[in-house]
Amino acid sequence: MRRTERDAAFTEFVTARRTHLRRVAYAVCGDWHRADDLVQTALTKLYVAWPRLHTAGSEEAYVRQIIVRANIDEHRRPWRRELPGLEGHDPSAREPLPSEDRTALFDALQALPVMQRKVVVLRHWLGLSVEETARELGIATGTVKSHSSRGLHALQAVLADVP
Repeated sequence: MRRTERDAAFTEFVTARRTHLRRVAYAVCGDWHRADDLVQTALTKLYVAWPRLHTAGSEEAYVRQIIVRANIDEHRRPWRRELPGLEGHDPSAREPLPSEDRTALFDALQALPVMQRKVVVLRHWLGLSVEETARELGIATGTVKSHSSRGLHALQAVLADVP
C-alpha cells in the first residue's frame, strides 16, 4: 500500500470514528478535555501502526485499548501531569511600559552600535544566557559580556537624560 493510499485510508477511518472514539474516551475518564487528549494519543499511535493493523482489520480495538491504557497510565503517574502554579508563587508579568518609555528605549537601542544592540536584545530582552548569546552571534563569551556591559551603560546614560 502506497503512502498516499495509507494516509487516505487512515483519514477515512478517523473521520468516520473520531466522534465515537471521543465518547468512548469520555466514558473511560469522565472529562471531555482529557478525552480529547486520550483520543489524540491513541490516533497518533494508531497512525504509526496503521499498515499492520489496517490489513488485519483491528484498528478500532487497538484504539480502544490505547485509550484505556493511556488513561490508566495517567492515573498511575500523577507527577507527569501538568499542575497549575500556586497562587502567589508564580512570578507575575511586569507592567507594560508606557508608550513614551517604549519609544525612548527603542530609540536608545537603535543608537547603540550594531553588535552591542544585538547582545543587549538577546541577553536582556529575550533572556538568553551568555553562552547562548555567544553561540547565536558566533562570538566569545567574554565579548558578549563586554558588549553587554558597554551597551547597558550607554542605555542608562541616554535614558537617564530622557525626561
